Order: sequence, then C-alpha cells, then structure tokens
Amino acid sequence: MTWLDLLRVTETPFFWVGGFTVVLLSLWVLHRLLQGFRIWVLGNGQLLSPKLGQWAVVTGATDGIGKVYAEELARKGFSMMLISRSQDKLDDVARQLEEQYKVKTKTIAVDFGLSDIYPKIEAGLAGLEIGVLVNNVGISYPYPEYFLHIPDLDNFITNMINVNITSVCQMTRLVLPRMVERSKGVVLNISSASGMYPVPLLTVYSSSKAFVDFFSRGLQEEYKAKGIIVQSVLPFFVATKMTRIRKPTLDKPTPERYVAAELGTIGLQDQTNGYFPHAVMGWLTTVLVPIQLVIYFGARMNRAQRTGYLKRRKMRELASQSNGKRDGKRDGLKCD
Repeated sequence: MTWLDLLRVTETPFFWVGGFTVVLLSLWVLHRLLQGFRIWVLGNGQLLSPKLGQWAVVTGATDGIGKVYAEELARKGFSMMLISRSQDKLDDVARQLEEQYKVKTKTIAVDFGLSDIYPKIEAGLAGLEIGVLVNNVGISYPYPEYFLHIPDLDNFITNMINVNITSVCQMTRLVLPRMVERSKGVVLNISSASGMYPVPLLTVYSSSKAFVDFFSRGLQEEYKAKGIIVQSVLPFFVATKMTRIRKPTLDKPTPERYVAAELGTIGLQDQTNGYFPHAVMGWLTTVLVPIQLVIYFGARMNRAQRTGYLKRRKMRELASQSNGKRDGKRDGLKCD
C-alpha cells in the first residue's frame, strides 16, 4: 500500500474527527460568550433583597469598598449593621444611610486587630435576621517590604492574621447558623487578586487573602445545598485609601463602579474578580501567563515601589532634621 492509498483510507476518519473538534470548540466558545453575557451584561443584581433577611452586616464599613457595600445594600432596602473601629465614623455613615435610604442602622465599634471582640459582636447581632454578611475588613502593608525587614514584625503578623483571617472565620461562625436554619443567606468574603498567586514583598498579605479565597470556596461547597451562597471576591486595584490610588481608571475603578459590578455576579460565580476588566486580568495572570512570570514581575514591581518609598522617607527625614537645626539656631539667637 502506497502512502497515497493510506491517505485515501484515513482521509474520511480525519475529516470527521476534525469536524467534530471544530463543532465542540465552537460550542465551547459560544457557551463562554453566553456565560460572559449573562454575568457581565445581564447580571444577577435582583438576587439581593430583604427577602433573604431584613439585616445586612458589613465589616470595615466606614471607608472604601466596605462603605459602598453598605450604601448599595441600604439602597436595596436592608437594615444595616455597621462594624468598624471608629465610633465617630460609624455614626457618620449610619446617619447618612438613615437620611438617604430611610433604613434602620446599628453600629458596633471594635478593633478587629484584637481577638477578644467577638462576644461583644455576638451580643450586638443577637435577635437580628441577617440575610447578607460582607466580610470586608482588611489591612495591607504600609509599603512593600521583605519579610524580616517589616517593622515590629511580631505585632504585624498577629494584627494581619486577626484582621484578615480571624475576622472572616469568626464573623461567619456568628452569622451562618441562623442562615442555615432559614435555608437562605449570602456571605461575601472580600479577598484580593493578591491571593490568586504569591506576591513577594507582600507575602503575609497575599497569603492571608489566599486563605480567605480557599475558606470561601470550601464553605460554598459545604453549604450550597443548604441554600447559602458563599462568594470569594478577588478585586485587583480599586481607587481607595488602602491602595492610595487617587485617580480612577478603567482597570482601577472607583469603589462605586466596582461594587455595582460585583453585586451582579452573586449566584453566578462562586469565585469572582467582580468587575469585567479585572476578570480579564485574572484570566491573563492565571491561565495565559506562566505563574513564574507573574511572581517575577510582581516582585520586580514591589521592589521598585519599596525603593521609591524608602527614598521618599529618607528625604522627609533629612528635611525634618534640617528644619530642626534651623529652628534650633533661631531659638539660640533669641536666647542671646
């Protein structure tokens, strides 16, 4: 049998295999496009309503994303339990929500860096029918830094774990049982894109956010049959005080734009970047680009930020010393 005879024999099977592959690939692409349209265009914003439970609880509710979540949930008619550190800021946000959205509010002032606060929170939540919990409170580094060079490292570790990890577990422990009893409820755990892969020089923060992501996805599998939605939310940069981004851009949205988009993904994605440009960035950095390159460029970017921060701090220190010397000379002249 010549190679031409062999080609004729195999031509038909190869044709059908190729055609079948093209059909499957086309159907997969169509499915992904329809799925994307469902998530990012139609959304699922109507899922959140006081039918889940009259009250919504938001931690870290006085600034940034947390404050906007509180505003959006109040707009939907939820009574709001706001939990944060500053009572004055809590009172300001509560008053704003009451005046603008005509909803009931309660506040609890606690420092999530401490571990003995949960009996106080439990007492404050007693008797409330909670439909939504937003575990938003979190802290990051003041600037990128090598692990052993982090100032006051021992307290830094304890504080980071208490705020970013312990708070998520403990708040969920307090709220979830009554959701399970009613077979409905939504828990939104605000992680970070930094939890999708290691981020050198932000290692403790990145690891804490990876915990939040894994905790959320595991809990979703445990309790979805009970009617509970647990969603892991992994934003990239949002223009907030914590990120120190002052000017919003397409890929660095305002908290308002980000939260409005994220709320539409609830019930459609167990794990979400929450905002379409962030979803594209998430796909690129986890699927298309090798993880070694993501880690390398993350480290390179953070080293540059660290160098710039330390230079600026050194310049401020020198300027302060120079001003102090001039003030001392003036004082000496006055004394003479």
